[in-house]
Amino acid sequence: MSFDVVAQQPKLLHLLHGVVAFAAVVCLTLLAVHRGPMRRRGPAFLLLAPALLLLTVGLLLPGLRTLLLSFMDGEGEAWVGFANYAWMFTDPGALLSLRNTLTWVVLVPSLVTAVGLLYAAAVVRSRFRALALTLVLLPMAISFVGAGLVWKFVYAYRPAEADQIGLLNQLVVAFGGTPRQWLVDAPGNTLFLVVAMVWTQAGFAAVLLAGAISVVPGEITEAARLDGASPRQIFWRITLPLIRPTLLVVVLAEVIGTVKAFDIVRTMTAGQFDTGVIAHEMYDQAFRYGETGRGAALAVTLFVLVTPVVAYKVRAQRSAR
Repeated sequence: MSFDVVAQQPKLLHLLHGVVAFAAVVCLTLLAVHRGPMRRRGPAFLLLAPALLLLTVGLLLPGLRTLLLSFMDGEGEAWVGFANYAWMFTDPGALLSLRNTLTWVVLVPSLVTAVGLLYAAAVVRSRFRALALTLVLLPMAISFVGAGLVWKFVYAYRPAEADQIGLLNQLVVAFGGTPRQWLVDAPGNTLFLVVAMVWTQAGFAAVLLAGAISVVPGEITEAARLDGASPRQIFWRITLPLIRPTLLVVVLAEVIGTVKAFDIVRTMTAGQFDTGVIAHEMYDQAFRYGETGRGAALAVTLFVLVTPVVAYKVRAQRSAR
């Protein structure tokens, strides 16, 4: 591509400038490390400098900007103080989103961990363990948007006199029932969205927990078996306590992912029929209704909710080493 062609495309030209600038920073950093004094933490800091710069520009500054916007009006011009936060805890729609998010946070990690644990315990000693874990892990290869579309078809509704295209209503009709609008009727529709999330994440839990169960020392379980312990007692009193660190990692990872849930809700119901969550309400307020301040307040709240969980997860992983 010639320079004239590039010059006619400003976006491409800006991208090239950015790539060249970043490459120049990296080269200068490596040169400074190579020729500079190799004492203490100087070289490490120089090598980390480009990454820290990118994190500052791409994460820290936007975060501070969002925090500032949360105290301003919808146009981002007038200072309104804590009005956006007051709205968030008084508006029925925002309160519904908070309640639904709490429901997700309680149900999804619990169900994902339980399903993954039971599945892992069932297949970990099987000859077909690799195949079984591969099958349960397949949904993770699908994006949340793809999973939402799949389950939207599963719950699809048609009038009783029409041919059903949804698997669930097809089964209901086959057993003589009446088709239902599963994604419309609240509050059950939230539970059906949760099922889609559990389907995508159960494989993650199963693989991690199967790995943890497989490294439980066989001498301990064999000694318990010789002492007369039943398989159920061995599982609950020996295996489960020994894999507790992995269980904790799975639960915390699912809590973090669930608090930020957006794609499945957006794809399946678009937040309608009382299924909105914090992340989706943030999107609606900021981009659909033009209420930038309210969207920013919801984003800050989401950050505040996730941060303690992330900190606890990091601490738990360090203590497990």
